[in-house]
Amino acid sequence: MGDTEESKLQLLLEWLKLNGVELRGCDIKYNNSNKGFGVYSSNAATDGVLLVVPLNLAITPMRVLQDPILGPVCSAMFEEGEVDDRFLIILFLTFESIRKNSSWKPYLDMLPTTFGIPLWFSEDELSELSGTTLFKATELQKKSLRSLYDDKVKELVKKLLILDGDLESEVCFNDFLWANSIFWTRALSIPLPRSFVFPQIQEEEHNHASSTELANGDNDIKLEVNTSSIQAETVWVEGLVPGIDFCNHDLKAAATWEVDGTGSATGVPLSMYLLSVEEARLKIGEEISISYGNKGNEELLYLYGFVTDSNPNDYIMVHYPAEAIKDAPFSQTKLQLLEAQKAEMRCLLSKKSLDHGFFSSEKETRDKVKETEVVNYSWSGQRKTPSYLNSLVFPDEFLTCLRTIAMSEDEIFWVSSLLEELVDSEGDRQPSDIEVRAAVWEACGDAGALQLLVDLLNTRMMDLEEGSGTEDSDTELLEKAVCYKNKTPEDGKSNGTNEASKNEEMSRNKYASIVYRRGQKQLTRQFLKEAEHALQLALSESN
Repeated sequence: MGDTEESKLQLLLEWLKLNGVELRGCDIKYNNSNKGFGVYSSNAATDGVLLVVPLNLAITPMRVLQDPILGPVCSAMFEEGEVDDRFLIILFLTFESIRKNSSWKPYLDMLPTTFGIPLWFSEDELSELSGTTLFKATELQKKSLRSLYDDKVKELVKKLLILDGDLESEVCFNDFLWANSIFWTRALSIPLPRSFVFPQIQEEEHNHASSTELANGDNDIKLEVNTSSIQAETVWVEGLVPGIDFCNHDLKAAATWEVDGTGSATGVPLSMYLLSVEEARLKIGEEISISYGNKGNEELLYLYGFVTDSNPNDYIMVHYPAEAIKDAPFSQTKLQLLEAQKAEMRCLLSKKSLDHGFFSSEKETRDKVKETEVVNYSWSGQRKTPSYLNSLVFPDEFLTCLRTIAMSEDEIFWVSSLLEELVDSEGDRQPSDIEVRAAVWEACGDAGALQLLVDLLNTRMMDLEEGSGTEDSDTELLEKAVCYKNKTPEDGKSNGTNEASKNEEMSRNKYASIVYRRGQKQLTRQFLKEAEHALQLALSESN
């Protein structure tokens, strides 16, 4: 860390102290060029409380709406639903980063200016994601953010700067892109006390409401929240918490964050604190990590800019294109049946679900079929419950969709006949979604749906391999490459050996892209194998 970074860190620590932040059992230190700054254990806090931050320092929608400059401008837009909670925080960050003499400068100066998320990839790095869901999502996100900036943000920030008396500063798209990235890479879900979010609202006024009002001077601002959250005395709000947001991610987190409404845990009422988990047993100088949640590499890379090798939470998304249904025979009838069955046209297939599949060594769960999984499988007794049912790893809501799309003309008439018979026998009523599903399965079985699923997975694999080669080629690239300045995106260990220098030097973004796409290919291959085996069984059982 250079002198500039060291001086910025000292200014941040002074700013945190001035704003009531207490570093009781930790320090904020520089890790490396890969991870940046992190939070590290400094001593054994006897009560496990490592860091305490007053809630009034958190950057939340309420703070933005109460800001003397942003509040009056944003309140009407927020009340009319023109902007949401996240937009308010991103706008605040954009404005404060440009604003002269911002009181947030010591904090903002310490935030990263470059990111490992695909939005910031070079064209060459982004091409490494070709064929993946992330490639398409990133392209769409770029267009959406540019449109939002041009249509709303640019003029809004100009107006705020003028209100602040600044006629010289100018905003550009990268300012907004930076603020958007800061929010998504650092925001936490904060379980705030209801009294903090709604300080002047009486309980009886909103017991039966899904929205309420937050006092803000002469303005009445509606803040949308979940009614059950109000009744539970806690309102979950997204926001940035200076100090705690310097913690990096680890699946085996060393600490969690909690809110102390009364001060009983920290001695600081209305504060958020970092609490050491019992099993962590932190040593002095050890990094204090938190968990961002059980997220797959697709989500980790898209939101935070890193991946985890052999991520146990990985998944793939499979969907049937909505536009393709319009071109299918009897499309209108099939769309009506899809709606009646509450079918899903997309699904997430998680790596963990393979533990219960045909090729898993874990068989206990396969020997038990949940009652809810076999309800109404036989309508007339002509079709038996599949023997493979408890080894299927594909959600029934998605298979229901595929069954319906694959239906032939005769099968559609059969379903109509079954449902008419049901309605005629029980009077004038509409069949339930479960009854419609049962009728569709009775008429179609599983073979058509599973064949369609095999086709979808084969197409997905072709797209992935056409974009970036095979799973084996990705493995070879990762084995040969050494990440720029670091062996991997997470271990933080420089490798300056002669052997490493012979290997291909690879940027961190490219490395993360290959790890992600290889995982997608691996899971697609495994789920394709499951689908092909299920199809063989369905055909052999005339299902």
